[in-house]
Amino acid sequence: MNTKMVLKTVGQILVLEAGLFVLPGAVAVYYREWGCLFSFLLSIAVAVAVGGGLALFVRPKNRVIYAKEGFVLVALAWLALSAVGALPFVISREIPSYVDAFFETVSGFTTTGASILNDVEAMSKSLLFWRSFTHWIGGMGILVFVMALMPSMSDRPIHIMRAEMPGPIVGKFVPKAKDTAKILYLIYIALTLAEAVMLLAGGMSTFEALVHTFATAGTGGFGILSDSVASYSPYIQWVITIFMVIFGINFNLFYLIFARKARAAFHSAELWTYFAIVVGSVTAITVNIYPIYQNLEQAIRLSAFQFASIISTTGFATANFDTWPDFSKAILLLAMFIGACAGSTAGGLKVSRVVLTVKMVKRELQRLLHSRSVGVIRFEGKQVDEATLNSVSSYLAVYLLCFVLIFLLLCLEPFGFTTNFSAAASCFNNIGPGFGAVGPASSYACYSVGSKLVLSVAMLLGRLEILPLLVLVSPSTWSKKRF
Repeated sequence: MNTKMVLKTVGQILVLEAGLFVLPGAVAVYYREWGCLFSFLLSIAVAVAVGGGLALFVRPKNRVIYAKEGFVLVALAWLALSAVGALPFVISREIPSYVDAFFETVSGFTTTGASILNDVEAMSKSLLFWRSFTHWIGGMGILVFVMALMPSMSDRPIHIMRAEMPGPIVGKFVPKAKDTAKILYLIYIALTLAEAVMLLAGGMSTFEALVHTFATAGTGGFGILSDSVASYSPYIQWVITIFMVIFGINFNLFYLIFARKARAAFHSAELWTYFAIVVGSVTAITVNIYPIYQNLEQAIRLSAFQFASIISTTGFATANFDTWPDFSKAILLLAMFIGACAGSTAGGLKVSRVVLTVKMVKRELQRLLHSRSVGVIRFEGKQVDEATLNSVSSYLAVYLLCFVLIFLLLCLEPFGFTTNFSAAASCFNNIGPGFGAVGPASSYACYSVGSKLVLSVAMLLGRLEILPLLVLVSPSTWSKKRF
């Protein structure tokens, strides 16, 4: 384990976070929120002191990062960024409890959108900006962001990308992983600007357009109003709906389109499966909730918005779907687990894993009926190797074990099966709102300190797809024995 290189890089990332505090600090100056400005300045000092100390005084003998170091670095970086990122909330006293502030910050960086705030409109604009900005930073990946900016973070950056990027397969668009990171962020920025312009065209202020764009791009869902997006115009709701679906698409496909290989992009099996799930589910929910609203456009808009919000794991709301019929709620609950496409900013299992799992089940049934059947599995026009299939199976097993453990720990709270199950599903899959006491009209403030820490870990497990945190706490990672 190249511990010194890991610590040095974590230090560099904290220094970068100090730079990120400057933007909400500027918002504090613009709105004359001097107390908040002080909280950002003090947070910058802490980030520079701790990060600068690690970056300057820890001197690794070599800069090589292998797979193990990549996993540990990703886990430590996300924990460190969340720990320091919570400071402005605590210093300003707008979230006095550090555990609450840590929960809110982890929820921001992991693009979950679960909140402990009961009165979000009472928050200062600069802190609301920072809260949504964490979604944008965490959406594409903090380490990917650092790789795109730093001249030479390590000699093996692809291991970092594979540890942080969501989905079963992570590859490079171009020979250098650093150039891939730049391409990802250029696409991310282009889509972000496109949404911001469209929201401005719909009458939003610059502040409103930016915070909602950050939350949509990162598929996070932090809003600035108590009713989330419900009070905005149908145009605004449709724009956000469309971009929630867009940010749930694999970014590899956007690269193919920009590289003038649109035909290859539109032949993606995962893309069409994703679209089929969205269209089919929205249609079913629309039919189910139409008797409630007696207005076809409204029923389509509300069902499309809520389903797009859940499957993309964004977490915005335009209606209290907890009051919808059980059939619609069941569809939304299933969407919580499915998630959007691999290589997107969304959480959940990912459509590609679901498709591969279905294909594996089909192959096993075929083998039972025809013992000599070879059963080659193809995906995206290519044969899937057994190593990838085993990886998907292993991930599903660990995923289920982690979810059961999180759910059991939450069951120590007296909120009932529905609330605790949906809270575990929502946080683990990085969605935000659940059902019952944690529905779209409520918050997670009701949970105890211990449960908030459990849910914080759940959000990190979900965003980093479990393995980095497991590698971090594994004794063999730190053992000097060679296996």
